[in-house]
Amino acid sequence: MQRTEHVVKEVLPDSIAEEMGIAAGDILLSINDYEIEDVFDYRYLMKDEYVEVLVRKADGEEWLLEIDKDYDEDLGVEFENSLMSDYRSCSNKCIFCFIDQMPPGMRETLYFKDDDSRLSFLQGNYITLTNMNEHDVGRIIQMQLAPINISVQTTNPELRCKMLHNRFAGEKLRFLDRFYEGHVEMNGQIVCCKGVNDGEELRRSITDLMKYLPFMRSVSVVPAGITKFREGLYPLELFTKEEAEEIIDMIEAYQKVCFDQYGLHFVHASDEFYLLAERDFPEEERYDGYIQLENGVGMLRLFREEFVEAMRGITNDQDGQQRLQEVSRTLSIATGKLAFAVIREAAEELCRVCPGLTIQVYPIRNDFFGETITVAGLVTGQDLIAQLRKRQQAGEALGDTLLIPANMLRSGEQIFLDDVTVQDVERALGLSVIVAEPTGRAFVEAVLHPDYRMGRENDGETFVYVQGYDR
Repeated sequence: MQRTEHVVKEVLPDSIAEEMGIAAGDILLSINDYEIEDVFDYRYLMKDEYVEVLVRKADGEEWLLEIDKDYDEDLGVEFENSLMSDYRSCSNKCIFCFIDQMPPGMRETLYFKDDDSRLSFLQGNYITLTNMNEHDVGRIIQMQLAPINISVQTTNPELRCKMLHNRFAGEKLRFLDRFYEGHVEMNGQIVCCKGVNDGEELRRSITDLMKYLPFMRSVSVVPAGITKFREGLYPLELFTKEEAEEIIDMIEAYQKVCFDQYGLHFVHASDEFYLLAERDFPEEERYDGYIQLENGVGMLRLFREEFVEAMRGITNDQDGQQRLQEVSRTLSIATGKLAFAVIREAAEELCRVCPGLTIQVYPIRNDFFGETITVAGLVTGQDLIAQLRKRQQAGEALGDTLLIPANMLRSGEQIFLDDVTVQDVERALGLSVIVAEPTGRAFVEAVLHPDYRMGRENDGETFVYVQGYDR
């Protein structure tokens, strides 16, 4: 029988694979005599404390390795294809799809629409279920892979077909019942489109999804992102302040019901809705542990809480207070318009307790995608350069350092969405750029000491110690 072959790309140091003599270029053929369909099978079969692994070496010789190990311990290898099978592209044409609103001429990978259940577990992606079949669902239930993150949009089958532009989208909602019956943990997402799935349709969706508690742990409600590149697409409109208030009122009413019955607030409005409604964010306890951060739910509340804790650690420590008095620095911070008020508030507090500190916070208007896009993660390098250069030309002093959040850049790289690099920004503006994680703690560290580098541990001699954090 023809086996699927999975090529080893790298063997990690001090791993089981290294000890057993597995090398880059070797091919994994089976585990416990089972052919590996994809990463699901690999992770599931590797849970056992005893496994038999069949590999083919570069010279064609096959080795059967008998391995005793800890439960759930991995071989310690990376494969050439991380999913161990082809990626599944999206089969929908959603009326709110952001990729359909991208301008031409950008790098090819930005136009790929994934809708792959494997990425839901590996990277936290939200999937529509339309690419899945009974076999896929059965494997997830059997292996108890969780959580699975689902783009629900609406529980009205006919409306879901319309929103996803897929005639099978409505019937795929039955998989929610299967996951519930199989006790698989789920999270849901509703991209709210004005006049489409809001109002009574949103009420219906929330009510229907409550039936899956407690296995569906959370549902986020986020407004559709609308760029200026929507020619020929479904006409979508922005929510008004009053409409945002109505959505929040509905959600908060359901939160009380869900918490009384299940101890979970369950359904959450995104930060953008609260800002649009000009309301303060919910208290930390109502976010149920910040389950939906990646959907912009609770990010700004969490930032505030982390910032307050970091500042408390400094100002309550005598040595920390002394160091604050010694800081003398002028720098600029760039962010999206969405987070601007929260970042400016934090910067003002830092300047209040640190007299030698001068900070300018700049909200970068998104000219590239359109002013309706306000998140920092979609700020482009060209907009950043153009708007800050204009400030310089107007005589504003940016200092010698620009601080930007890491979510402005491609993950793990120094490149903006439009392929402008951090080095391009430094050359254009004549200052150094510091990239920081978008957290309250990292914000404090990056502002207060010039030697901050994201991901690098700092000793007490090179940064203001933040009491209470495990460094």
